Amino acid sequence: MMDFRKLEDVMKQPDDFSLVDKQENVVSNFMADLKHHQIDSGSALQMFLDHIPISSIPGIKNSPVVELNTEDRVRDAIHLLYEKNVSGAPIADVVDPHTIIGRFSDRYVGYIDLAGMVLWSLEECEKAHVQTRGTGGDENGKGSIFTMLEDNPRIGQAKVGELAKSYLWDPFFPVHLDDTLFHVLLLLSNHHRLQVVPVIDRSNFQGIGFVTQNAVIQLLLQSSGLEWFDSIADKTLSEFRFENEDRVDLVYGDRSLAEALHNLRESRVGVVAVVNRENKKVIGCIRKSDVYLLLENNELLGDRKSLAVGEFIHTETARENSDGTIERELGALFAAGALQLRNNFRPKMDSPVTTKKSSTLKQAMKDLAQTKSCFCFLVNDEQQPEGLLTLRDVIIQFAPPCIDSNIHGGGFFESVLEQTGCQVKNGTVICDH
Repeated sequence: MMDFRKLEDVMKQPDDFSLVDKQENVVSNFMADLKHHQIDSGSALQMFLDHIPISSIPGIKNSPVVELNTEDRVRDAIHLLYEKNVSGAPIADVVDPHTIIGRFSDRYVGYIDLAGMVLWSLEECEKAHVQTRGTGGDENGKGSIFTMLEDNPRIGQAKVGELAKSYLWDPFFPVHLDDTLFHVLLLLSNHHRLQVVPVIDRSNFQGIGFVTQNAVIQLLLQSSGLEWFDSIADKTLSEFRFENEDRVDLVYGDRSLAEALHNLRESRVGVVAVVNRENKKVIGCIRKSDVYLLLENNELLGDRKSLAVGEFIHTETARENSDGTIERELGALFAAGALQLRNNFRPKMDSPVTTKKSSTLKQAMKDLAQTKSCFCFLVNDEQQPEGLLTLRDVIIQFAPPCIDSNIHGGGFFESVLEQTGCQVKNGTVICDH
């Protein structure tokens, strides 16, 4: 059996020893051991990844964890997340506090974001208005979202637990600080709707933070310069197949904000491109992370049917002050900001990140990391959007071949094995020597 104790020693080296150096030593030790040991059931690859601990990812505990439960009312849940300045929260099932099951992590049944609840509420209120039109019903388009929900108690008083059937819940797959990058990469690459991975304290099974897709990209970029990273990252985007490389949800800038919000709710990736009708150039975007503006400005909410989305994207956000210098220096620590409603990290709506298929994957990763964006539009020479590259698309390229499922890993870790004359077939590591 392979001796991985020295790999643990490598990852426990002093903090002033760079993560890149640590990873390079881990790889060297891993490949050296592969050449001298028989590996069964593909465990070598998993064990290698299991020596990059989640605790080495900066910023995990920087995001406050606000918890909802299945009995909370929609109006109260929206208000709580808005007041706490967080974009989403894990949902805990309501259990008897005297029972043992209430102490275990399976009490969390899902994850829900504020934007999803707001968009659902708006659509339900619109339906209610149509049903009551001509019978004395109010327009439901004036005032705040909270007033709308008070005027529509069937919607505002709906339980968060009831929203599961509306597909508003995201899956909840928690990890612990002593889990590894192997777990995170598999989760983020295998589950389309999984945007963040919650981190649970083993001692009390309470949420203590999140691993974001942005933080994983930052961590991967620290391997830039290593052959086993560059062999994949230096390829052009045209050499890959991405899920949305030839399609993008879009709306013309002269259409209403209400229409754009409807398209946003229908979008699987949580972003809609705003394009000029005449030349089809991308002029902006509207994301789920922008929906909170409807809570900040009641006029935007009330005028959503008449306000052109091309005007909305120029809305100045009420951004909180933050020390940008600290964020730049600490890299992945910006993960905290990625889960805040108000921050200085995301690109403005009228300045979306774009790239061309002739760019390398590494350059796209750097652009996403530098701009703190969760996506970039794939555009042609005329700046017309042709597709979309998401953080998940990137992460998939670096995901390991799964030992226990049908997940097919990207070329990143396959290339590590190839350097040793090994490959993964049917979940087993096979060596030629």
